[in-house]
Amino acid sequence: MSVRLRKWQNKAGKVEEAWQVDFMFHHPDGRRQRVVKFSPVQTRRGAEQYERELRASLLNGTFGKENNGERPMTLAEFAPRFLTYSENNNKHSSVVSKSQILESHILPFFGEMALAAIGPAEMEDFKAVMRKKKSAARARKEAPTRAALRKRNGEEPKPLSLKIINNVLTVLSKLLAVAEEQRVIEQAPRVRLFAKLPKPPFDFLTFEEAERLLNAAEPEWRALLLVALKAGLRQGELIGLQWGDVDFQRGKLHVRRTIWRGVSGLPKGGRERTVELPGSAVDALKGHRHLRGPYVFCQEDGRPLTDGLLKLPLRRALQRAGITREQGRIGWHDLRHTYGSHLAMRGIPLTVIKELMGHATIDMTERYAHLSPDTRREAVGVLDRPSAPACDIRATRMEEAANHP
Repeated sequence: MSVRLRKWQNKAGKVEEAWQVDFMFHHPDGRRQRVVKFSPVQTRRGAEQYERELRASLLNGTFGKENNGERPMTLAEFAPRFLTYSENNNKHSSVVSKSQILESHILPFFGEMALAAIGPAEMEDFKAVMRKKKSAARARKEAPTRAALRKRNGEEPKPLSLKIINNVLTVLSKLLAVAEEQRVIEQAPRVRLFAKLPKPPFDFLTFEEAERLLNAAEPEWRALLLVALKAGLRQGELIGLQWGDVDFQRGKLHVRRTIWRGVSGLPKGGRERTVELPGSAVDALKGHRHLRGPYVFCQEDGRPLTDGLLKLPLRRALQRAGITREQGRIGWHDLRHTYGSHLAMRGIPLTVIKELMGHATIDMTERYAHLSPDTRREAVGVLDRPSAPACDIRATRMEEAANHP
């Protein structure tokens, strides 16, 4: 019998298990067919009986025809179940992102298609359509007058980037995997992403620009800007920061939550972290103390700030400091990039920067590597230094041999 107890770890870190039948069937005409199914009766004996029934249906030609006249489930019908799964296992921001991707890209193409009918050929057709698709995000964000001006000037929307297409394909792949896990389809097809893409460019402030920005900031916003620049918190982490997270005595911040569109959750990556603060940030936070509630940076009534409320204070400070960019505006995430860039430029090891910034992998931190001092040149420079006797391994070994014949 080819039955096994399959185990896997869900998003919450909990181990789940289910009895599965997995065997290769040899047809009389020489064809080989692999059958992988979860047993409807979740015991070893039940799975063994299920395998016998499957083999019998393959022999008599009824395999795959036992749906009792039920219509196969389409992707549009399964989408609500997928979103429920996401709400139970993902952050709120991830659920919103997946919902938008489903609505804008996946449902228009696959919505009426049966899940079991989605295979490699359909995937490639979808990728071809996506590569020809134009980006509508910019048009949605622009004011009507600007959008009309772009249209009058004949400016066409840009095609979707490969990074965006890969994000869409990742959501599609996860949806099909969940459908397999919930036994809606036998086996999820493999979704091939586009080749690994180069990391997108990022902007940051120079040391001098950062000082100008802080000097130009309005008094009520200076502490927030300073903490963003010198602690590297994400925008949602700044919004979610509470006084109980600040250790003034040791000069540390405990990053325990993020707030996105009013919903509180764990920081990106699903884990908390501790960030050491320079003295200037500690002093700024001490001077910013208030009695409006638990949130360090909040509205007048103590409620947390919002994304919208943070846009204008940064924009005004940049204008007063005379900091501009040809390619676009400096945003709050660029202040986080400034933090990582300044650490790298001061020679801090990438592994330390990774922990301070809360990156999941060192690959995310390596974007700052090119800003580090030329440590590789300094490293190979030691080869030209006169070697100390204790460091000359060959000479040491010869001396030992002479002393101990």
